[in-house]
Amino acid sequence: MSIRGIRGATVAPANTSEAIHAATRELLLALVDANDFDLDDIASIFFTVSPDLTADYPATAARQLGWADAPMVCAQEIAVPGGMLRCIRVLIHWNTEKRPNEVRHVYLHAAARLRPDRVANAARG
Repeated sequence: MSIRGIRGATVAPANTSEAIHAATRELLLALVDANDFDLDDIASIFFTVSPDLTADYPATAARQLGWADAPMVCAQEIAVPGGMLRCIRVLIHWNTEKRPNEVRHVYLHAAARLRPDRVANAARG
């Protein structure tokens, strides 16, 4: 079995706990739907947020979904001029037999502009 990285990103409509949690939950559920993984196969989860998101941690939303066993960490992205605002990114380390080209990355809403190549690949899926 190998560890694969599943990437995803979305945007929160506002810098509030509720908006961050709702956007994160939507993203995580979309990643589960796209990859059909079992939570027991998650090795760890790394979240980042753009510097303008300070109201709460995305990992809190994961725990609200019952994702309590995977180690999680949250960090802030570097403040790149012109970078996407209110952006939540995730890297899930997944124990799986799938090949890298079988992993489906998910970029929702305005975050789809970050990786148009991944969005196109997911649509062909």
